[in-house]
Amino acid sequence: MTRRVPPAFLPGAALLFILAGLFLRLQPDLSGWSRSVWMAGLLLTGVPVAWRTLRGLLRGRAAADIVATLAIVTAIPLGEPLAGLVVVLMQTGGEALERFAEGRASAAVRELEAAAPHEAHRLLPDGRVEDIAAEEVAINDLLLVRPGEMVPCDSVVTAGSSPVDVSRLTGEPIPVSAGPGTRLPSGSVNRESPLTLRAEALAAQSLYARIVELVRSAQAEKAPLQRLADRYAVWFTPLTLAVCVVAYLVSFDPVRVLAVLVVATPCPLILATPVAIIGGLNRAARQQIVIRNGGALEQLGSVTVAMFDKTGTLTVGRPALARVVALPPFTESSLLKLAGAVEHGSGHLLARSVVDGARVRGLGLPAATDIREAPGEGVEGRVEGRVVVVGAREYVRRLAPAAAGVLDQADGDRAALRAYVAVDRNAAGFLEFADTIRPEAAALLRRLGGLGIARMALLSGDRKENVQALGTELGFTESHADLLPHDKVALIQSAISRGDRVLMVGDGTNDAPALSTATVGIALASHGGGITAEAADIVILADDLGRVADAVETSRLTMRIARQSIWAGLGMSGVAMIAAAAGYIPPIAGAVLQEVIDIAVILNALRAAAPAPAHSPQAIA
Repeated sequence: MTRRVPPAFLPGAALLFILAGLFLRLQPDLSGWSRSVWMAGLLLTGVPVAWRTLRGLLRGRAAADIVATLAIVTAIPLGEPLAGLVVVLMQTGGEALERFAEGRASAAVRELEAAAPHEAHRLLPDGRVEDIAAEEVAINDLLLVRPGEMVPCDSVVTAGSSPVDVSRLTGEPIPVSAGPGTRLPSGSVNRESPLTLRAEALAAQSLYARIVELVRSAQAEKAPLQRLADRYAVWFTPLTLAVCVVAYLVSFDPVRVLAVLVVATPCPLILATPVAIIGGLNRAARQQIVIRNGGALEQLGSVTVAMFDKTGTLTVGRPALARVVALPPFTESSLLKLAGAVEHGSGHLLARSVVDGARVRGLGLPAATDIREAPGEGVEGRVEGRVVVVGAREYVRRLAPAAAGVLDQADGDRAALRAYVAVDRNAAGFLEFADTIRPEAAALLRRLGGLGIARMALLSGDRKENVQALGTELGFTESHADLLPHDKVALIQSAISRGDRVLMVGDGTNDAPALSTATVGIALASHGGGITAEAADIVILADDLGRVADAVETSRLTMRIARQSIWAGLGMSGVAMIAAAAGYIPPIAGAVLQEVIDIAVILNALRAAAPAPAHSPQAIA
């Protein structure tokens, strides 16, 4: 149920009427008007608060503002408008702070829909190309997808060959080498050469559309968070009413009842949480952690399970040169220099990794000439008088048939990502690539374990062997491979149904449904796009995975300080209630005393904004 809040002008209006009445009170000729101004102000600002509380009660929601509303309503017939106005100011002012802490709602679905494929090029029987909306594509239509364009619906390639970027959907950075028979999901991006596709599903039924629907349904089904203040109000409100009854039965004085209500107005409940949360949000922002609302900050500290995407989250998201295998008479250095020389002019992702790998090893690259590149397959060129071929197995086999048998014998793991090298049409070796683990990943998992998160799961669309190897190396309690976006959502929903509170950390568009489904979703904005950030509750702007643990620590500190403030405030209010019930504190004095309690609560809650201590590598270890 969406919580209704009073209009934003009420705190300012209440303060204005208080000050106006005090000004009139100081004017000898106008002092009689002060009570009338206060009463008018109480009616104007108090009625909306009372009406809002009544509507909540009729809907079954008992909240922290019941006592405050009773104080406002009681002040009207008893002719104590100033006390009532002070209560209105504290009640509505606290809620204004809460609205400020909550921030803006996520626009994930709108962002996803805006980035969806909207146009398609249909091939007509007479050879012409017709531009149509993606929604008009029918099953079995032949479609042309040019370089740089998005696949409009789930399709199969019928002609052409090109690398296709599917990272938005699977999270894996390595382009798919698409050719006849390759199935491509909607939302994947053609990289280099035109492709002819046959539509296998309507745009509204394709993978990208299902991702949008997963995010939409996840956000709609996520249960609203009960405010911390409302949880304490469940027992504090009946206690206050009981003291009011006792005070009246002892004295039969309704003014004492009002005094009890005024000092018992749960301003510590109303103010402590939003002030602490604003402090926590500011503390996190200084660490380049953007937390969208107070609910996310509150829930983050109570998560029991942490789930992580692999590629781009725990890894750098870009293949790096991991191994060079040279066949005699070549050495690793000589083979890498020749391969790097012909790859230097290529824009392919793996070509950049080869060149970077040579530079990291301090190798100077000679000049290459006569370079010919086959998009998505490989490159050929002449280096220092030698013909060098680098590329996929079939490409090298085609240009250097004599090298095929030797490379097959040298290549043990056919599933690994490799580029094969032939020199002067003879086998020279191969280059192996791997996505490297982020250096702070292991330290992050240790910190989360130290914070009491015992179960940590690795979720990935990558192959089972790669996922299990990474999970074992980092110490995950469980690993899940070959996952599509809806599979990640199902795992999170299963954990939540068992009573777990799930933290999901991801970076790609394919993680958006999981981030929306989780109790708290954290996106790494330095890796992923705006869609991922919009789907998450928390966005980490820094290129530092360790900020995930910083966010959890900030949440726990913030809520601990909020609870301290609440208990201290309620304790002081309880003592004041007893004094008011005994007749020692009149309503106006009670309102002033409540202000003193509020200031103490606010000062304590502001400790949540203190700068976070730096985590040195030694401290983390």
